[in-house]
Amino acid sequence: MKFGTKAIHAGQEPDPTTGAIMTPIYQTSTYWQESPGKHKGYAYARGKNPTRTALEDCLAALENAKFGLAFSSGMGATDTVMKLLKPGDEVITGNDLYGGSYRMFTKVFEPYGIKFHFIDLEDAENIQNYINSNTKLIWIETPTNPTMRIVDIAAVSKIAKAKQLTLVVDNTFASPYLQNPIDLGADIVMHSATKYLGGHSDVIMGALLTNDKELYDRLAFIQNSCGAVPGPMDSFLVLRGLKTLHLRMKAHCENGRKVAKYLKAHPKVELVYWPGFTDHPNHEIAKKQMRDFGGMISFLTKGATLESTFKLASSFKVFSLAESLGGVESLINHPATMTHASIPKTEREKAGVTDNLLRLSVGVEDSEDLLADLEQALAKI
Repeated sequence: MKFGTKAIHAGQEPDPTTGAIMTPIYQTSTYWQESPGKHKGYAYARGKNPTRTALEDCLAALENAKFGLAFSSGMGATDTVMKLLKPGDEVITGNDLYGGSYRMFTKVFEPYGIKFHFIDLEDAENIQNYINSNTKLIWIETPTNPTMRIVDIAAVSKIAKAKQLTLVVDNTFASPYLQNPIDLGADIVMHSATKYLGGHSDVIMGALLTNDKELYDRLAFIQNSCGAVPGPMDSFLVLRGLKTLHLRMKAHCENGRKVAKYLKAHPKVELVYWPGFTDHPNHEIAKKQMRDFGGMISFLTKGATLESTFKLASSFKVFSLAESLGGVESLINHPATMTHASIPKTEREKAGVTDNLLRLSVGVEDSEDLLADLEQALAKI
């Protein structure tokens, strides 16, 4: 079954009671049992809900995985993965990481005795320098947030498997339409489903996908025990969003390409981070493991100060200055004070997250309007 067909149909059947095409919103906290313990697979909605089950099955199908779990947020999904670890365990991850992940790793889990190595992952072999007997997990993003670095998933997977380590890939920026980490050897794929999967900036959700039954059982146990589950209405909204994921991603990629090329040619722009450029680091790896290059772009303007960067970020009319990404509307973000503010300045700057960096989530509006908006905003600095 092709991607677009899976996005619309996977995990979903007409409602057996009414024939409804859309999966109903099962707005219930509990379920009738014929006798104690004898039920139709659903007992209490923290454990399972039919709307959520349909979503989890659809998400798994899109990532070419056997098992899916949905969570109340991307951070809820991340938290669940970290709970696979115990004090003394070590994690290798990137030094160009979403600020919320960095905050959770350093402020929540480091105090419990879990050690994190934040390293440059552009060369996968660098991982070898940090593996020891305590290493249990490798966590990567690709493309990274916000400098769009590309990590070679297959190369990292080869290292992880040789050392019997669990590899987790945050696939939020690419979405399953552009990239399928499980096909490249990842053990777990994580999504902030708030972003491209939902696609309409109206729901918060996370997801984990895996082919490993033992991992799935452990993750599902934590999901049920700790309760970071989405409600049925949120599950319905993401199911609805998935039905147009392939159409939206085509538009995101097309507009992203036009915006990136426009910015690169602009006299006031110093540098553009977009993996579709042939001079982008690891561009060849991006070509190999992605089907297109997406709608996420970051850029620096020439001679920018914090003041001029703020002025530019606040000068747009179509792009909205806001947190998040992946919705149908275009957004502009200042990572240093917004999504990555929790990372210390010295650490941010080492990874290229400087005060004059701006990140764009290019939406699906008419591209001519997006370019005109960039033109008028850049003319003000």
